[in-house]
Amino acid sequence: MDTAPSAHPLPTTALPVGNRRRVATAAALASAVEWYDYFVFGIAAALVLGDLYFPSGSPTAGVLASFATFAVGFLARPLGGIVAGQLGDKRGRKPMLVLALTLMGVATTGIGLLPTYDTIGVAAPILLVAFRVMQGIAVGAQWGGAMLMATEYAPEGKRGVYGSFVQLGVPIGVVTANTVFLLAGAFTTDSAFAAWGWRVPFLVGLFVLALAWYIHTRVEETPEFREAEKALAEKEKGEQSSPLRTILRGHLGTVLLAGGSFAVNTATFYIIITGVLDYTTRELGMKKSAVLTVSLCISLTQLILIPAAAALSDKIGRIRIYAVGAAGIALWAVPLFLLIDTGSLLWLAVGTFVASCFLSIMYGPQAALFAELFTPEMRYTGASLGYQIAAVCGGGLAPFVMVLLLEATGTSMAVSGYIIVLAVIALASIKVLAGRARSR
Repeated sequence: MDTAPSAHPLPTTALPVGNRRRVATAAALASAVEWYDYFVFGIAAALVLGDLYFPSGSPTAGVLASFATFAVGFLARPLGGIVAGQLGDKRGRKPMLVLALTLMGVATTGIGLLPTYDTIGVAAPILLVAFRVMQGIAVGAQWGGAMLMATEYAPEGKRGVYGSFVQLGVPIGVVTANTVFLLAGAFTTDSAFAAWGWRVPFLVGLFVLALAWYIHTRVEETPEFREAEKALAEKEKGEQSSPLRTILRGHLGTVLLAGGSFAVNTATFYIIITGVLDYTTRELGMKKSAVLTVSLCISLTQLILIPAAAALSDKIGRIRIYAVGAAGIALWAVPLFLLIDTGSLLWLAVGTFVASCFLSIMYGPQAALFAELFTPEMRYTGASLGYQIAAVCGGGLAPFVMVLLLEATGTSMAVSGYIIVLAVIALASIKVLAGRARSR
């Protein structure tokens, strides 16, 4: 398998170290607060939203409706990626990142203030879905902007590491979301948590607006986009295709391969942090606070593993590291649920920890890998589409599919089979991407 990082390595730009660090920090913070806002919905969907916004006689039906709303956010993510990609490739990375942060802050705060079904009837689930769609558009727009702000400022030989700063937003978001939910549960009774305690994590989302303002006023556009902007200005004198049209006409296969390579990662991740939370508390009778604590601790380990995998990819190649992670997920899919089904907190921790190691091995180099698949004038659009296609096909549907498989088969091995199928697709996609890199 090819060890070359990609077909389109990013050029080196001489920049002050202080500028690089400020931009990398801002991109990492942007990613962290966006994912925090996004993940609090997934936790709330597993714990309370079904009863509050989709009342029915069946707990399973309520959870399915809640997870379906969770999935709607993923269906909206490609729209955010397309719109922000088009504008980001033409007008700049920074404006789209600021817009994404603002939209996420408004949507998350809106959910925290939204009345329940008992108060305003059917309008409650409709508005909940609308806010979730806004969250999906925002995170679809955010990832490409934050990722390119980091990788296009990165020095030679460290683009994997710089890209991983944005990827760290995911475990940071999980840790902070779980921590806030644990604190909300610890300082309220069960009835108070259901009445208002669950809203507190959503209202924390207001801080994202302050970060949007900081990036708008203190962070400069990437030098690589400024170079691409000059080329675009020349093309505008003649006939110029939009970045999306260029992608669809000449690079759609690369986008689909990128999505196929990553779907197993995002699906397994959401199964672990959301689907397993519902499964262990509702089916296995485990305590909510204990399962959330395990999820929090596992995410802390990813803060070390993700940049470590990214740094290794800078030395021996992105594709090789990426493939090792995908193969590990496939091999661990069955042991993962055998350990979870014991109902033991210890074995739950062991199973999810090993799974998270393989997820981190893939996720660390993924930002740099996707950025390097495309040239600067279409990079925002191409990388965002690849990522968000994986998010829809993998992550958004995964908790919903997990509940359906458990109900239909009565065994968690069906979920393991689902993960294995996605892993095989990932390995096949990675092999083709490696072959294309060798040919170039």
